Amino acid sequence: MLRSLSLSLSLSLAALSAALPATAAPRADAQAPTVILVHGAFADASSWDKVADRLRQRGVPVVAVDNPLSSLGDDVAATRKAIAAAPGKVVLVGHSWGGTVITEAGDDPKVSGLVYVAAFAPDAGQTSAQQGEGFPVAPGLQQLQERDGWLSLSPATLASDFAQDVAPEALRQVEAHQLPLKASALGEAVTTAAWKSRPSWYVLSRNDRMLSPELQAATARRIGAHLRSIDAGHVSPLSAPDAVSGAILEASGLPSAQAAGGH
Repeated sequence: MLRSLSLSLSLSLAALSAALPATAAPRADAQAPTVILVHGAFADASSWDKVADRLRQRGVPVVAVDNPLSSLGDDVAATRKAIAAAPGKVVLVGHSWGGTVITEAGDDPKVSGLVYVAAFAPDAGQTSAQQGEGFPVAPGLQQLQERDGWLSLSPATLASDFAQDVAPEALRQVEAHQLPLKASALGEAVTTAAWKSRPSWYVLSRNDRMLSPELQAATARRIGAHLRSIDAGHVSPLSAPDAVSGAILEASGLPSAQAAGGH
């Protein structure tokens, strides 16, 4: 009798499991381009994790580039490698210094759109440093540390100016994953400006203490970008991932349930 009861219970559980919806990973949206995420200075590809998770939940294929931050040429080469490996159309997304990288790398037939997140977007023949001329120098930039030609931020500056609006555990991860930027990279000019021939979006961080909001607003106007202004600091991919991923979905031609400015 016990064996019969156990068998009946097993069959009932199996039938119930078969009736429940599967919890497999979201199926890729056949219409979605590949989103390639390019990180900025003082960070690595993990800085995109929250945004990448949200995009993948929508079935969007995502690649986060591990750009070495050793030169503009090196970072562009790493990004172009990711573009070449993508199966179809690509939306390029650059945060901070990554904006300079996608401005150069985005001049590729596969690239259908550009998203700048609190980012540089130089004109052809212009450097990132030159783009900042005539605008307030943000507090965090005044605290850059230089050693052997590489720039970095102290833990105190990371906390007060770079990632001031993230939770303590997230800040510890920012500190653990900081990568230095070769100082000479800021003096390397782009040879082309992909935003002149591609639709662009710009996510402006109103509380940014690394790249002045005034510079960001002027950049968005100059490149003719669709502008989203959000209540966030410099690392908005970590502190406001819903708003950032919403802009990326829009650039990808996909609906977004997240209103601009949300966290």
